[in-house]
Amino acid sequence: MSFTGFPVAALDFYDDLEMDNTKTFWAEHKHVYEESVKAPMAALLAELEAEFGAAKIFRPYRDVRFAKDKTPYKTHQGAFLPTGPSTGRYVELSAPGVRVGAGFYEAAADRLGRIRTAIDEDRRGKELETLLAGLVAGGWTIGGEKLKTSPRGYDAAHPRIELLRHKSIALNKSYGFEPVIHTGELVERVRDDWRKVTPLLDWLDANA
Repeated sequence: MSFTGFPVAALDFYDDLEMDNTKTFWAEHKHVYEESVKAPMAALLAELEAEFGAAKIFRPYRDVRFAKDKTPYKTHQGAFLPTGPSTGRYVELSAPGVRVGAGFYEAAADRLGRIRTAIDEDRRGKELETLLAGLVAGGWTIGGEKLKTSPRGYDAAHPRIELLRHKSIALNKSYGFEPVIHTGELVERVRDDWRKVTPLLDWLDANA
């Protein structure tokens, strides 16, 4: 199956799921999920696999065992392509449309320590700043979990204190409702953006 775009029915499915996140709704509309969400996502990833590797398509079910929110289904469909521990590329479909992402979503204390050491070092830290600035100029936004204060051992006046406060770094770029998400051209948009984050992922994998 070649990728021909996400149908409008996929966005409508998530619009409706946000309003009625129940097993009854899911049972009645599971065929829409399978045909309009899961199948096109698998087709999109299959066309990108030769260059970037195999992706994991996340399950649509939420783990509610320890959550206050007991709604059973995720209101988005995500897929992740790892390049290192908790590091890699991402693509997501939801009611607001399609977005891509890249970065690392968590790090053990020793790994986070190595990343902060690299950020602290003038050469490697400025290299990361340059990479991020270029991506932001290209329409990406920087997110991720951050400390409210300075990490232990680093001065609040450090020139890269905002980067040092990060416990994770997640870059995102949204295509929203652009017509391209409903066409096969989306493959090349995702491919181009995933290529552009390669230097960032290489930096993270080399310095973590």
